[in-house]
Amino acid sequence: MKQKFNTSKKVTSFVTEGDKADQHTTQPKLNRQKATKLRIFALLSWIVAIVFEVFAIMQLQKDPINTTWLIVFIAADLLFVIMGSVLWKKANRFNPASKKQKIKFFLQNQLGLIVSVIAFLPLLILIFKNDKLDGKQKSLVATVAIGALLIAGLTGIDFNPPSQEQYQEEIAQVKALNGGHDYVYWTKSGKSYHLYEDCSYINTDRTVEIFQGTVVQAKEIKKISDLCDRCQSRSERQNALGSENQF
Repeated sequence: MKQKFNTSKKVTSFVTEGDKADQHTTQPKLNRQKATKLRIFALLSWIVAIVFEVFAIMQLQKDPINTTWLIVFIAADLLFVIMGSVLWKKANRFNPASKKQKIKFFLQNQLGLIVSVIAFLPLLILIFKNDKLDGKQKSLVATVAIGALLIAGLTGIDFNPPSQEQYQEEIAQVKALNGGHDYVYWTKSGKSYHLYEDCSYINTDRTVEIFQGTVVQAKEIKKISDLCDRCQSRSERQNALGSENQF
């Protein structure tokens, strides 16, 4: 039997009755409804970004070209591309793809990068081909467009994309260490989730509030995917002692 201790810190729980009912399975309870809403807003943001790209391309057709408006359209394009990418990656935390579907897994997780290329590369090519821009104008506008493409691309890439299989493995690990329960603890500034609310890593003078929830909730809210080493060792020792006491 794993010992649990209380903490004097405020503990806010995200665990619902539905979460308690699902404790018998390692299948992650994914919030597809929230993911769908986020993806709709992400797609709308990307559509607006493409509209601003079209405005920028139309500006390149004018004579003379107003470089100020051209830069404004590029900046607006960048803003909405970033908004869309952030929302899309957040949606993937609520409802990740399966690694078994390799093409879908890549497209779903790197769609922000693909959209970034679509939103800036055609514009960049037209800037370099444009004969109406003088040398200084072309250098300025091209630099802005290249910078926007790089920023949007880096924002759109998911360097550590989640997967359904990863969620299942982490839930199974927590349950094996946690007496069959998928409950973990974390803080606003923490990088790991914990098995014990009184873990010394989260019970510090700087800690004001500790949060409790499922592994999936920890990943959705804080993007945490790292189990505290100290909690893991502590649980393994307690489980080993419990097994010895049975004999």
